[in-house]
Amino acid sequence: MPENSTSNGRTPADFWFDPLCPWAWMTSRWMLEVEKVRDVEVRWHVMSLAVLNEDRLDELPEEYRDMLATKAWGPVRVVVAAREKHGDEVVGPLYTAMGTRFHNKGEGPTREAVVASLEDVGLPVELADYADSDAYDTQLRASHQEGIDKVGQDVGTPVIAVPGPDGEQIAFFGPVVTPAPKGEDAAKLWDGTLLVASIPGFYEIKRTRTQGPVFD
Repeated sequence: MPENSTSNGRTPADFWFDPLCPWAWMTSRWMLEVEKVRDVEVRWHVMSLAVLNEDRLDELPEEYRDMLATKAWGPVRVVVAAREKHGDEVVGPLYTAMGTRFHNKGEGPTREAVVASLEDVGLPVELADYADSDAYDTQLRASHQEGIDKVGQDVGTPVIAVPGPDGEQIAFFGPVVTPAPKGEDAAKLWDGTLLVASIPGFYEIKRTRTQGPVFD
């Protein structure tokens, strides 16, 4: 499949997320709005904050290290197991179910929230057992590395890849935005993302965050 077109002719946006990340959640909700206002199809992929940071744990605050060790592996492993057993089409709905419970409802990445998320989308609750299993870690790492290979190492989650001017994908970290834009605002941010992707040599725009994620 060409990178600049999906099977139904829509513009693809490849999106790498970790279910734990509230900022990736914000951006993913924007991308669902983009699908409503532009001829775009999001293709969902997992990346892992635990994998991303495993070689620089000594540089991280203790609280963040503890979070990675105790909370980061489980949800993303469950998503990968669901994909391996039930296909790519379950990734987006399961992410939406998890993110809604983890972030919007404030349940956090508990086993109970993971089980309820699986029930929400009609998947077997036994998939929650993969939270504590490395059975699909090879596939998890491969998906993570696919995104990193496109964008580089100096990033976090989310990663988004969009068609550049020659059709080859250009990947960025972000955009980081809160609350998630809707309607025409969502369309304008998407158009701007394609615009900067069309500029050779463009890499980064950034400012200090003065507001946390707004879940609505």
